Amino acid sequence: MGRWSYSNKCEADHLKNISTAFLKKHGYFSKDLTWRTGTVTWSVNGEKTGDISIEVNINENEPSIRFIYTQTDRNTGEKKDFNYKTKLTTTPCNFGGKRYWFVCSLWKNGNYCGRRVGTLYKGGDYFGCRHCYDLTYSSCNENKRFRGGAFGVLSKCWKAEEYEGKIKRKFYNGKPTRKYKRYLKMDSFSDIEMELALKELNKSLMI
Repeated sequence: MGRWSYSNKCEADHLKNISTAFLKKHGYFSKDLTWRTGTVTWSVNGEKTGDISIEVNINENEPSIRFIYTQTDRNTGEKKDFNYKTKLTTTPCNFGGKRYWFVCSLWKNGNYCGRRVGTLYKGGDYFGCRHCYDLTYSSCNENKRFRGGAFGVLSKCWKAEEYEGKIKRKFYNGKPTRKYKRYLKMDSFSDIEMELALKELNKSLMI
């Protein structure tokens, strides 16, 4: 299972998952093959944490992906085998071709999901969408008091440092340029909030 946050929601970032982007990157949606098998492996810091076998069938009549794996109960040590299919569907791309999606096959509160999603997570015994497992993301669990006002602007300034070089001129006469403000989506902040944020940013750069 993934890490649980103060909001009692499991964070999707820490769960085993599989995406259609991964399958495409590794040739599972190649036009030359309608059926392909393989292994998906997960690791943390170079240490293997699990693997499963998959079978991808992109036959136009019934495209699907089959998951095959063995799961060990942490409490009892009992092993349980899983072998099931999840449907695939497609949508046309703007410039030709098509994009593949998973169709979530889980049931929640007696209702079949059937959502079209790009990523499935192993939040329980089966792979399903983040809606069925009620997942959140690490970025959503940042302390709220650092999201708004001057701290919100400052946070964006810090994150923008990762993109150094994309904008030639960030400040003019001590204030962010229009392009820089648009880049950071700061237009909604007041001048006072901007001034406080810039002071905090200058302090951090002097440390």
